[in-house]
Amino acid sequence: MKTIGIIGAGQMGSGIAHVCALSGYDVFMHDIDETAIENGMATISGNMARQVGSERITRDERHDALNRLRATPKVEDLVKCDMVIEAATENEKVKQAIYKTVCPHLNADAILATNTSSISITRLAAVTDRPERFLGVHFMNPVPVMQLVELVRGIATDDATFQTARAFCDKLGKEVSVSEDFPAFIVNRVLIPMINEAIYVLYEGVGTVAGIDKAMKLGANHPMGPLALADFIGLDTCLAIMQTLHDGLADTKYRPCPLLVKYVEAGWLGRKAGKGFYDYAGEEPVPTR
Repeated sequence: MKTIGIIGAGQMGSGIAHVCALSGYDVFMHDIDETAIENGMATISGNMARQVGSERITRDERHDALNRLRATPKVEDLVKCDMVIEAATENEKVKQAIYKTVCPHLNADAILATNTSSISITRLAAVTDRPERFLGVHFMNPVPVMQLVELVRGIATDDATFQTARAFCDKLGKEVSVSEDFPAFIVNRVLIPMINEAIYVLYEGVGTVAGIDKAMKLGANHPMGPLALADFIGLDTCLAIMQTLHDGLADTKYRPCPLLVKYVEAGWLGRKAGKGFYDYAGEEPVPTR
């Protein structure tokens, strides 16, 4: 594979484009929102500049990677890609609509992958024209920093597609964890219910935002407290994953905390919205509860 397409220029899409370009791939980053593309390209450029500053990459590596990266609002440009990775919002209907739009423009042999963090790979593959060449390639956030990629096969994914995706992850310098196609896979099956339980602890008045995060950082040696982490992930994404777990496994232990639902309804989605369990308006985050 030489050319990678990324659908979605947000936090995850731009991060995936970043590591692909640095690893020597030609990259087309597609988004229907041209402002999102501009922001995504600026984010990649800035993050690579910081990598130069910390001597993780050289100036020449940054220059070459940026030259390999192209932004396009035209879905037709993805015909040049050997693999296309969808990194849109964690909404099944949105993803399905994207596949129906994109598939007619892809090379017949191209692999189509999704960065979904929780949705059934088999179900997503079923709406495409290539279920045997479809799989989950779930990167962790922030992509340039985190080493893990979860690879998830759907029921129809063939061996050649899986092995090609694994070799792709190796070239990116990522470690692979293979998951069966169950709701939320491995990482989020463990992580998001823990975050949801931390929100229940807050909801029930057992501890404050600051107290809960301090307890888990110092008591469990977590690098970030669960509520700060929820804000970083996005509370809407946390809620979507909990709903997928609850719907897919039919177990009440996965019921989203009502306080999480309330924050999402208020638009308090975390860092990206400027407010979640912390308010990010000032120099230092301030707990909102």
